[in-house]
Amino acid sequence: MDESKYIQQHLANERTYLAWIRTAIAIIGVGFLATTLHFNTPMNEFLDNTIAMFISLFSLLMGLLTIFFATFVYYRNRKAINSQTFHSSYKIIFYMTFIITAILVLFGIYYFFVNTP
Repeated sequence: MDESKYIQQHLANERTYLAWIRTAIAIIGVGFLATTLHFNTPMNEFLDNTIAMFISLFSLLMGLLTIFFATFVYYRNRKAINSQTFHSSYKIIFYMTFIITAILVLFGIYYFFVNTP
């Protein structure tokens, strides 16, 4: 198939994919940051440790899922561009909104438990 007719669309699709990959790396980094900051503070209680580890594992899993979904959407969009049947996707936007909200809620819970005497 001659993709040269849709060069701009394909390049935009690639830039979007790379942006999702950067977002996934940032999500994973947030999890490692939470764990590193927690274990470098003097307060180490079991519940605090559990929450910090959960945030880390949740962020890692969500980052990996973001990479998977970004790759899936990239190839789906590539096919749709070539067949001229492209439709914008709302599912990945909903997914990312949920993920970021969940991580912020987890940080809020963590902050509440760490700062409670």
